[in-house]
Amino acid sequence: MDALRAETNILVTEVNSQPDCWRRAAEVAAAGGLPEHGSRVALVGCGTSRYMAEAVAAWREGAGLGESDAFAASEMPHGRAYDFVVAISRSGTTTEILRVIDETPSHTTVLAITGSDSTPVARAAAHNISLPFADEQAVVQTRFATSVCALWRAHLGHDVEHLAKLAEHSLAATLPVGLTNYRQFVFLGRGAGAGLANEAALKLREASLSWSEAYPAMELRHGPISLLETHSLVWSLSELPEGLDQEVQASGATLELPSPGGDPLAELVRAQRAAIALAQSKGIDPSQPRGLARSIVLK
Repeated sequence: MDALRAETNILVTEVNSQPDCWRRAAEVAAAGGLPEHGSRVALVGCGTSRYMAEAVAAWREGAGLGESDAFAASEMPHGRAYDFVVAISRSGTTTEILRVIDETPSHTTVLAITGSDSTPVARAAAHNISLPFADEQAVVQTRFATSVCALWRAHLGHDVEHLAKLAEHSLAATLPVGLTNYRQFVFLGRGAGAGLANEAALKLREASLSWSEAYPAMELRHGPISLLETHSLVWSLSELPEGLDQEVQASGATLELPSPGGDPLAELVRAQRAAIALAQSKGIDPSQPRGLARSIVLK
């Protein structure tokens, strides 16, 4: 039990450090290196990094700053023309990421974002931005992933100091009432929030072995709402479309909404805390998910 508590404390420490990590990521962004506005960009990642890629692509293209696509590294299409391929990899060792870099045409610039400069991914890319202050001991990604978002959001002109303060609020905010009583968790989001909802669901699945799903908010009506019952918690990281709140409540499910004036990235921090709390209630080590490793290296 003492070992479990120590491992959990590692993850808690990493989650709690996110506001300061975001501020440091903004300083890194100010030094330059990210694709210029107007360039055509593909962002690739695996697992959590893939969902960060989805969110960044939505923020970037939604602001009119250039065409931005996001792919799981294993599904990166061939034959599309990009100015930059941005490979996101905390460990810098993931096989699928290395394959993407190897298969990227020479006229396309490859930028890696990693936890360390001294990794195969960092060395294989034409350019690398490392965030060693956000690297982690836990298998479960939290602060590295969100710091990648903060890096990009600073580059896109977002107020990262404000985001960091929202995250500090999320670290102190209460978790959903009766959290451990739910058997189904459904996360919703809009725009960049849809990618972050995917990540919130992943955190609950891997860290606490919970039944969790994620959808773009409007997609809930197109089938998934039929599964909602009194044991379901529907947690939106973004403002809901008009009328959807009433439909969720009519299903018998409980609805959890973000704080007024909040941000889906800060709300993700609350979801991370919920994953830890659920794992603790089950006696599970949330930092070492069953069957998972810090990096997927294929032979």
